[in-house]
Amino acid sequence: MWYNKVEVGSRMKERIREIYSYRDMIASLVKRELRGKYKGSFLGFLWTFINPLCQIIVYTIVFSIIVRSDLDKFYVYMITGMIPWLFFDSSIRIGAGCVRYQGDMVKKIYFPREVLPISCVTANFVNMLFCFVIVFLVLVVSGIGFSFRALFCLPLVMLIEYVMALGVVLIISAGTVYFKDLEHIVTVALMAWIYLTPILYPIQIVPDKLLWIFKLNPMTYVIECYHAILYWKVLPTGKILSYAAIAAIALLIIGELIFKKLDDNFAEEL
Repeated sequence: MWYNKVEVGSRMKERIREIYSYRDMIASLVKRELRGKYKGSFLGFLWTFINPLCQIIVYTIVFSIIVRSDLDKFYVYMITGMIPWLFFDSSIRIGAGCVRYQGDMVKKIYFPREVLPISCVTANFVNMLFCFVIVFLVLVVSGIGFSFRALFCLPLVMLIEYVMALGVVLIISAGTVYFKDLEHIVTVALMAWIYLTPILYPIQIVPDKLLWIFKLNPMTYVIECYHAILYWKVLPTGKILSYAAIAAIALLIIGELIFKKLDDNFAEEL
């Protein structure tokens, strides 16, 4: 048993080194994704900001005006959770087909197939970083402001969310190669997932009998960390931060094990 654990650990380290050796390929794919996303459109790169702004405006009208909340400046609370959620959502939506739609590359060139999910999630992560310009502007204009002490924890929370998104994308992108309908199932699941995450309302209003569902949702802890840092201007509690980190690492390990198990037959299935 001990020998097997050492062997698995050794293989994982070797795999990480191999993926790292393809970092230039990852960078190239990320640049291609960022440049090609809005290529040919009139507004081009500005859509990076327009898309999330439009979604935020719609949700703000619904959940700040029609469905009122007792939270002060609720739109700020919502925006500080919505921008990170949009990164997670777009990573999974696009990532579901990131292997399937690169069939020619997978068949003709050898490279660690994890490069494709990593490139997809990284491109969406860069988009989120740009969109945080909106978050900081809203914090300043609204008068909420910043706590620089709390902001020191923000990169760690972003890293945790990145790892969590990558873990999920590894699982789904591999599964979609074998089960094409999974891509559509994921889209429907994400529509429900956002309402099971405390973004459009504070978790305090969730009935106790339903709270266990939210505690099983790993994104609950991630979003609560963002809210703590950006809205409440405090450091996330060690408990919430630990749960988020443990869930992210667990998803990444499970995702890599599943992906590695399935990627041997990608070329045949594609």
